[in-house]
Amino acid sequence: MSKFLFIGLGNIGAEYANTRHNIGFDVINAFVLKHGGQFNTDRLAYMAEVKFKGKQIVCICPTTFMNLSGRAFKYWLDKTKVPLAHTLTIVDDLSLPLDKFRLRPGGSAGGHNGLKSIREVLGTDDYPKLRFGIGNNYPKGMQADFVLGKWLKSEEPVVLLKIEKCLELMESFITAGIEQTMTAFNKLSVT
Repeated sequence: MSKFLFIGLGNIGAEYANTRHNIGFDVINAFVLKHGGQFNTDRLAYMAEVKFKGKQIVCICPTTFMNLSGRAFKYWLDKTKVPLAHTLTIVDDLSLPLDKFRLRPGGSAGGHNGLKSIREVLGTDDYPKLRFGIGNNYPKGMQADFVLGKWLKSEEPVVLLKIEKCLELMESFITAGIEQTMTAFNKLSVT
């Protein structure tokens, strides 16, 4: 049975719930819920295993805080023996508008501390990433407050629709592979 490792980046703690920076956790939680899984506290992460179309998917939300996400990624990569091409890291992205997301087989950290941590631990940026656009509608010097801020009521409907589309994308990634999935999903605008 083929195996996949899905990693949602975020910060643990109630104060970070429903914030832009925790969208990786939210997407992973929705995926696990949709596929009948349940999270357990495990080494360096909340972990759930689900099955989809005969494939096993290990889903983690690191408990290391964002800046140390690489430790959890590496531990679970080694434990599951999943090839990097069968991993998918879900992360917030300021450079994409709220109605967009992008799947790529690699790409730089782009200033994201969670992705920087993964690069430092793995020694590479060459692993699949799903970047969830959060927009950049904040005053100069207020980036941290924006990223760690909660979604606006006006943004919530788009966020929920985008999470649903992300679940479809993740299922396609498992069954059709990254190239077909990028072609099918990267040009979508969710409104």
